[in-house]
Amino acid sequence: MKRTIIAIGACGLALLMSAQSAGVLPYQNPALTFEERADDLLSRLTLEEKASLMMDASPAIPRLGIPQWHWWSEALHGVGRNGTATVYPITMQMASTFDDGLVERIFSAVSDEGRAKNTEARRLGKPERNQCLSFWTPNINIFRDPRWGRGQETYGEDPYLTARMGTAVVRGLQGPDSTKYRKAYACAKHYAVHSGPEWNRHTFNVNDISDRDLWETYLPAFEALVKEAGVREVMCAYQRYNDRPCCGSDELLRRILRDKWGYRHLVVSDCGAISDFLPGKHGTSADPQAAAADAVLTGTDLECGGEYRHIPEAVKRGDLDEADVDRALRRLLIGRMELGDFDPDSIVPWTSIPSSVIASFPHKMLALEAARKGAVLLQNDGLLPLGNGVRVALLGPAADDSVAMWGNYNGFPTHTVTLREAFANRLGANLYYAKGVDYVKPLEGPDADVDMGRVMDADVVVFAGGITPALEGEEMPVDLPGFYRGDRQTIELPAVQRDFIRKLHEAGKKIVMVNSSGSAVALTPESEACGALIQGWYGGELGGEAIAEIIFGEVNPSGKLPVTFYRSDADLPDFEDYGMRGRTYRYFQGDALYPFGHGLSYTAFSIGKPSWRDGKVTVEVANTGDRAGEEVVQVYLRRDGDIAGPAKSLRAFKRVSLLPGEKKLVSLDMPRSRFETWDPDTRSMRVIPGTYTVMAGPSSASLRSTTVKIK
Repeated sequence: MKRTIIAIGACGLALLMSAQSAGVLPYQNPALTFEERADDLLSRLTLEEKASLMMDASPAIPRLGIPQWHWWSEALHGVGRNGTATVYPITMQMASTFDDGLVERIFSAVSDEGRAKNTEARRLGKPERNQCLSFWTPNINIFRDPRWGRGQETYGEDPYLTARMGTAVVRGLQGPDSTKYRKAYACAKHYAVHSGPEWNRHTFNVNDISDRDLWETYLPAFEALVKEAGVREVMCAYQRYNDRPCCGSDELLRRILRDKWGYRHLVVSDCGAISDFLPGKHGTSADPQAAAADAVLTGTDLECGGEYRHIPEAVKRGDLDEADVDRALRRLLIGRMELGDFDPDSIVPWTSIPSSVIASFPHKMLALEAARKGAVLLQNDGLLPLGNGVRVALLGPAADDSVAMWGNYNGFPTHTVTLREAFANRLGANLYYAKGVDYVKPLEGPDADVDMGRVMDADVVVFAGGITPALEGEEMPVDLPGFYRGDRQTIELPAVQRDFIRKLHEAGKKIVMVNSSGSAVALTPESEACGALIQGWYGGELGGEAIAEIIFGEVNPSGKLPVTFYRSDADLPDFEDYGMRGRTYRYFQGDALYPFGHGLSYTAFSIGKPSWRDGKVTVEVANTGDRAGEEVVQVYLRRDGDIAGPAKSLRAFKRVSLLPGEKKLVSLDMPRSRFETWDPDTRSMRVIPGTYTVMAGPSSASLRSTTVKIK
């Protein structure tokens, strides 16, 4: 076979099969554009074959040399459900780092592992589900209510922080835009206005939110990932929005996503979402043929489910034209070509990533860095850090629960360092461990035994509790007090743990509590009983090591909360109300236990009054304490006179590292476009000329301000 060698940009020399070579079809010719190749392949497929390629599990078509392909793979916080991989902290903990540069590095490492695993799978035969290169992450839904079980998969309650973190995920996964082939595909989900409850997501209709809430809260992160990050997939959500299923919504998929934002890549359904169109659920389509037609016509290119097998019947009875099918499938074929699926490894540079990157030491160090930076010191009366020679009683259900540390949609680490192991490595005989209490139910048997003599002898008790991914998550069959279908019915700490802590406090013990959870827990009694509180999230494979480093002062804590920690259930509006009034730091009018952006350090910082000029906010930051540390400077905005709007909204942030006594003049990008808000007169998002208050500080509740006039 005659072959030609040409150069392709940064990819270097690539071996290309000549278009004149015998047996090579135009769609197999890498010298053509992806669009030209897709058009050629479309012309060769039967209608039945086209339908099969529009489903998540796309079969091989041997007569045309098309390999088997699966669109559904997971990489929520590491390659998931595909064997051994580095397990990073959950995304909520990544958001707590307020370090999108770190997040991009993490997901570049994740896509390295994903590529290496895919190359292995293809060389061994047919790649199965979770072994291909289309990763259905990030989840950029706004975590509007802490009861939502899937909130742990998001980047918190703020639209700007979510957009920054989501953009970093996409860039890390997909690789640089300068290359011909994408390293992997990322997917912005779940579009749109989706954040629980889990129990009614297949029937619920969101039809009572304002245009302002839609455009200021629910859509900004999706717009940013489409326009700024170049995300290649968008996943539509289960529920209805304004009476139409999101995967069949002309408003969401056509008028906003494609027409207004100019999105030209793939739209995929959540799994089973097209079946939800049928009677008994949303009931917007009479039968499977109509459901498939409705989804394709409004712009859902790919189904995770089984209804698209009815596409040929829908075409035959006139519900669809074959041209509609071609339009959707063309985007899918271009996607597979952009990932190099139809081309030999020799011309796809990402296939040279070796298997040795999987669960490698550098990747583990990234996981440890994220766990260190994302743990949040909620309060400290001087008890922390613990000194040398201290005697510790380590108690509680989360102290030695490695599986809970993995979060959900997880991979499987080579080893997990729990808090018990990390403490044992430091304390030896000075450590006493007992589980003592379970998460929700009272313990029975040996695990319930606590040697109280070893506990009244300890200098300090470290209680590791909270909840687990087995209690909160996606549409789960959990039937325990306080939990339903993966959502929480209460944000209170389970009663058995609360009683256990109370008894320790009444016994006069100094208590450090480490709370493990994917979201906010109402820790009001615990905040009074404990000298120190750390939010440990689900910290990944090295989460226990990171928490131990913080407790013993080897690492200075620097994490900040990406969600509000409320005092009780009484602070929360109706879970099924998607309106933002009374929700998150932007609209909550009560007294939060720990506010959005809160997080303490072992040193002290001061942040001066901000100034804004020429698209920059400038503020002086000083370390006034006696040890080095990192502070997160947070900049918020409010349009003066906007009574119906949020009290403040995050618009910039930056991590700053300072030595004791050091001062820095910190500059943060804040262009005029960052002043965009909802204009009720034009019913659009725009920069309204007028006076704005710009605020800077270490949290949303501790700010200094200046007034800015925008023309």
